[in-house]
Amino acid sequence: MTSWQSLHDGWFLSAVPDPEIPEAVAEARIPATVPGCVHTDLLAAGLIPDPYLDDNERKLAWIGRTDWCYETTFGWAGDPDDDARVELVCAGLDTVATITLNDVEVARTANMHRGYRFDVRPLLRVGADNVLRIRFDSAFRYAEQWQERLGERPNAYPDPFNFIRKMACNFGWDWGPSLVTAGIWQEIGLRTWRVARLAEVRPLVTVADRQGRVEVHVEIDRATADLPADRTDGAAEDVVDGAVDGAPVTVRATVAGETVEAVLPPGQRDIDLTLTVADPDLWWPRGYGAQPRYPLEVTLHAGGAEVDSWQRLIGFRSVRLDTTPDAHGTPFTLVVNDRPIFARGVNWIPDDCFPTRVTRARYAERLDQAREANVNFLRVWGGGRYESEDFYDLADELGLLVAQDFLFACAAYPEEEPFASEVRAEAAEQVVRLASHPSLVAWFGNNENIWGWHDWDWQGPLAGRSWGAGYYFELLPGIVAELDPTRPYWPGSPWSGSHDRHPNDPAHGTMHIWDVWNQLDYLHYRDHRPRFVAEFGYQGPASYATLRRAIGDGELAADSPAMAHRQKAGDGDLKLARGLAAHLPEPRDFDDWHYLTQVNQARAITVGVEHLRSLRPVCMGSVVWQLNDCWPVTSWAAVDGDGRRKPLWYALRHAYADQLLTVQPRDGGLALVAVNDGGTPWTGRVEVTRLTLAGEPKAKTSIELDVPAYSSASWPLPADVARSDEPRAELLLADPGGAGQRAFWFFAEDRELAYPQAEYDTTVEQTPDGVRVRVTARTVLRDLVLAPDRLDPAAVVDEALVTLLPGESTTFTVRSQRRLDPAALTARPVLRCVNDLVARE
Repeated sequence: MTSWQSLHDGWFLSAVPDPEIPEAVAEARIPATVPGCVHTDLLAAGLIPDPYLDDNERKLAWIGRTDWCYETTFGWAGDPDDDARVELVCAGLDTVATITLNDVEVARTANMHRGYRFDVRPLLRVGADNVLRIRFDSAFRYAEQWQERLGERPNAYPDPFNFIRKMACNFGWDWGPSLVTAGIWQEIGLRTWRVARLAEVRPLVTVADRQGRVEVHVEIDRATADLPADRTDGAAEDVVDGAVDGAPVTVRATVAGETVEAVLPPGQRDIDLTLTVADPDLWWPRGYGAQPRYPLEVTLHAGGAEVDSWQRLIGFRSVRLDTTPDAHGTPFTLVVNDRPIFARGVNWIPDDCFPTRVTRARYAERLDQAREANVNFLRVWGGGRYESEDFYDLADELGLLVAQDFLFACAAYPEEEPFASEVRAEAAEQVVRLASHPSLVAWFGNNENIWGWHDWDWQGPLAGRSWGAGYYFELLPGIVAELDPTRPYWPGSPWSGSHDRHPNDPAHGTMHIWDVWNQLDYLHYRDHRPRFVAEFGYQGPASYATLRRAIGDGELAADSPAMAHRQKAGDGDLKLARGLAAHLPEPRDFDDWHYLTQVNQARAITVGVEHLRSLRPVCMGSVVWQLNDCWPVTSWAAVDGDGRRKPLWYALRHAYADQLLTVQPRDGGLALVAVNDGGTPWTGRVEVTRLTLAGEPKAKTSIELDVPAYSSASWPLPADVARSDEPRAELLLADPGGAGQRAFWFFAEDRELAYPQAEYDTTVEQTPDGVRVRVTARTVLRDLVLAPDRLDPAAVVDEALVTLLPGESTTFTVRSQRRLDPAALTARPVLRCVNDLVARE
C-alpha cells in the first residue's frame, strides 16, 4: 500500500534580507501555517495590519516584491534498505519556488496552477532531522524579467500578470486589491509506495439510450529495480534507463454494482476499463430533477494485495452544446440529458485573495446563496483559479452547472517557452482532475482575450508577437479533445464561433454586454438580442456593516478617500452617478447614496435578466457579473466581500424564479411575458391593471396562462391598459394571484413620479431567533428595504425590494441574536423606500 506523511507542521517563514522590508519582519522567524501564504502568516503573527481594512493594501505592497523562505524540520522513519519509492508531493506552490531538501536542490517551479512530485528517497535521512526549505522569489520580479525578455504584451492593468502562471487577480482588478501572494497554498507531504501506484485515473461518463457508460482511463507509475548485469533474455521493452519495469499488476474498477478488471503485464503503464450501467438514475441541474451520484472506486493490486486506491462520486448525465445555425444566427445552448437548459447564471471570482481561507463551509455558504437565488449555472472566471474539489463537489451536490475558464484574462499572453509547456502541463492536469464532476459542463478558453485582440488596440503594439491564439484555438481544444471529449470546449468568452465574425457578435455564440455599464443607461439592455450573455453587470456598494468594518473610523461618504479606495473601476463613481441621475433623485447624504445606488444596481440587473429571459428560446443564457466579492468593495457583486447579501441578491432571486412574469416593451406597446422554467405547464389567470399611485384602477385585462414546461409565452396588452395619459401618476400591475410573483411597470422614472409622502404602519414581534417586522402601506411604497445589519452586523433579513400598494402588507423576518430596537428597525435609515426621497409637497 501507499502511505502518506503530511508535512504541514513545524514551518517557519522568514524574509530574504532586503532594505525595503520593515525591521520587525526582517528580523523575525515567523511561525507559518501550511497550506497558507505569506500574508496570512504575517497577519497571524501580528506583523501587518489586515490588508482588507482602511488603506492597508497600499501599505503592504512591499510583500509582493520580497523574496520569502519557508522552512521545516521533520523526521523520517523509513527503512533505508527496502525498495520503496518516496516522493515529495507539492499540490500547489505559489509561485516561483526553489525546493531544497537537506541542502540539496530538488527542483525549481514557476506555476501556481499545477502540482509536482519529486523522488527524494536518496536525500532523506533516517533517524536524523530532515530540513525542507522552499524559497519563493518575488512574482513581480519574475514576471517583469520575462516581460523584458519576450517583449511587452497588451494588458488591461499595469502589472505584468500575463508573464507568470499565477492567479492574475492577485495583481489587482477593477473589483479587487493588489495583494501579490507567495506560499505553500495546497497540500504537501511525502508519498511512499512500492511496486506501483495509480498515477492518473480519468473517468469519462456518458449516457445514451438509457445506458450509462464509464470509460476509466488508468495510468500507473511503477517502481523499477536495478537490472542484473548478466541479464540477456532480450526483454528490452521492459527496460527503462537500465531498470526492469515492474511485475504484472491488476486494475479493478467498480460502480453501481458493476466491476471490471484487467491485468497490466510488465512494461505496460496504462489501461482503459469500460463499465456499463443499465438505466442509471440521471444527474440533473437544479430545477430539472435530482442529483444522484454513484461511488466509483478504482483499485490497484500486486502480488494478491491492494497497493493503491482511488474513489470519487460520479453522476450519469449527457451534455452537449447546440450551435446549429438557425434563422436568428448561431445559438449557444447547453443541452443536458437532451434537455435544452436556460442558464440562469452568475460569474464566480475567487472568494478571497488568500485561497486557503475559503473553507468548505464558506464554499457551501456561497454556493447555497447562488442556489437560493434560483441560479443554476456558474462560470468560473479566467483570472482566478481552477476551482477546488470542495467547490465542484458542492456544485455536484446542489445541481449547479459550471463552465470553467482556462486561466487567461484581459491580456495578451506569450506562447514562447517556458509558458507553452507550463500551459500544456497545467491544462492537462486540471482537465483530468475535474473529469469526474457532473456539474462541470463546459471549458472556455479565456476571458475576453479574443475580443481584446479585435477591439482593444492590441494588434499594433503586438507587432506580430504571440498573444495566446495558439492556446485558444489549438493547444487547449486539443487537450480537451484528447483527455475529456465528453465536454464541450469554447475558445473564449465571448466568442462568436467563427473567425469570420466579430467575437462579440450578439447573433452568434456568447457575448459580453459592457456598453451599458460603461457608456449607456441600463434600459439599453433591451437593445440587445443575444444568444447567450456570459457577462453583464452593474455596480453597487457593499452592505453598510461591511463598509463600516472595512473603513473603521474613517468617514462614510460617497466621495471620501476611504470610499474611493474601494472603487477600483475606472470612473466607477461617475458611472454610478450617471445611473442615479437617469432614474432617481440626487442623494442628500451617505445613507441616501448607499440605499439608492444599491437599489439602482438591483433594478439595472432586473431589467437585463428579465429582458434576456423574455427572449427565450432565442437567448438561452443570462450570466450576471458577478455573484461574489473577495474583499469589501464597491463592485458588481450580489454578495459582498463579508458574505452579506446586497439588494441585488434579492432581485436576482425574483428575476431568476422558475416562473417569471415580466412586462416588456414590444412593437411600440407593452406585452406580458410569462417564462416557465418549471417542469410542468404553468396555467392560471393573470389580472393586468393600470392603476393610479393611490391604487385606483383605470383599466384592466385578464390573461389566461397556459405556458408549457421550459418555455415562454407573450401577450400584447391592449392600448387602454398599456398607455397612460398621466405617466407621472400611474403604474401597471400584473398579478397572478395566490403565491405567484407580481410584475410592475412604471410609466415614468422615480425622479419624475408624483409620489405621495410615504406613509405606513409597522409592528415588531419578537421571535426566538430575531424579529418579524410587519409593514402595512397607507400609500404606495416603492422598493421597500429593511437593512438590519445597520443595527447588528450578523443580522439577516429574508426579503428586500418590496413594492406595496395602499392597504397591502408585507412581513420582514430578521434573524439576529441581539435584541434589536423596534424604533430603530422601523425608521430611516434601516427601513427605506424610494418615495422617502422623491415625495413631492
